[in-house]
Amino acid sequence: MDKPHPTRIHALVMPWRGFWRSTWSRRERMGGYWFPLEIFLLGLLFIAVPYFGSNNIAAHYLDTVWDPELWLDREIPAVNWMIIPYAALYLFYPTTLAVCPRHDRGRVELILAMQGLILMTLFCTFFFLAFPAEIDLRDQLDMDSLSGLEASLFGFIHFSDNPWNAWPSLHIVHSYLLARLMTLWVNREHEGKPLAKAFLILLWVEYALLCVSILTTKQHYLFDLATGLATAMLAWKLFEYALALAERESPEQIAEDAGWA
Repeated sequence: MDKPHPTRIHALVMPWRGFWRSTWSRRERMGGYWFPLEIFLLGLLFIAVPYFGSNNIAAHYLDTVWDPELWLDREIPAVNWMIIPYAALYLFYPTTLAVCPRHDRGRVELILAMQGLILMTLFCTFFFLAFPAEIDLRDQLDMDSLSGLEASLFGFIHFSDNPWNAWPSLHIVHSYLLARLMTLWVNREHEGKPLAKAFLILLWVEYALLCVSILTTKQHYLFDLATGLATAMLAWKLFEYALALAERESPEQIAEDAGWA
């Protein structure tokens, strides 16, 4: 008999029964390269759609319920070049897929991580819609002082992402969880390799810059950063609980118990 989970939330992060059956059956297609691509496409459906859907709903139909702006938010200077580490979040997703081990344990872990990202996206989306807050800071940007690259990146961000979906910052939540997952894989699969160490240093420097960048690009408030970090760290505890399954059981057993095989 399976050991009961500590809470229903812990049970949610375990393998979703039958959900990944079709994807799992194609895991060896194209020499294993199709699997991460399919996971990426599913991520667009189950993560990007809720995020941008709620973002547009808030922008067009909702009003601020509670404004988390502090006086410190306007004291933080706008720093044009910080749009580069801010936009680098979008490199975390393909990099995670590239780092994912090309064996069944890695694939199980990638699925569990995707489940976690979906759940965290839905969790944050609840707050975006139940407690909408407009991020009214973009007037501090001097758009005329931007370089060509900076202008392009700010233009893309401002076009695609309305100044809503404030807290918890999903930018911070997703990037933290993906950084922790990549760190786990790199330490386990490439321990002691110089390039692995350099990659992890670069990864966490980028994460630190990203945390600062959501403030200096005037995309978020301090409250959004704080609640994003708190959410991310609690979420990682749930991730660890789910990922421990891949340490205890074989991928074949996990797939069979979850109805994927």
